[in-house]
Amino acid sequence: MKISNRQFGEIEFTKEHVIKFEQGILGFEHLKDFLFIKTENDLFYWLNSVDQPEIVFPLVSIRMIHEEYPLEDKNEPFGVVTLSSDPLKITVNLKAPVYLNQDTKTGFQKLIDKDEYPFNFKLFVEN
Repeated sequence: MKISNRQFGEIEFTKEHVIKFEQGILGFEHLKDFLFIKTENDLFYWLNSVDQPEIVFPLVSIRMIHEEYPLEDKNEPFGVVTLSSDPLKITVNLKAPVYLNQDTKTGFQKLIDKDEYPFNFKLFVEN
């Protein structure tokens, strides 16, 4: 199978590469199938919709930011990144992480109801 978008061009994949989100992602509940992409020399991971390939979410591993972040069974938490041309305005959503299980090829999004995890955590700060 193939999808194509402006960011990655043409991507070939098999059904075994697809990560299934039974409930979708907040605001995109109708999208269930995604590819999890890591490019060389890139800080971010990418969650690319199979059904609408132009929809791509940049992700960052939350455990790299916050070692004590809540885990869910064998699912790794990722934060959805809001990109900006100004690195100091790049934020990560720690309040509603995307959890992925690479072994079962499943994912889900969960709202964490704790004040210590903001919607817009600054990824970079000025020294």
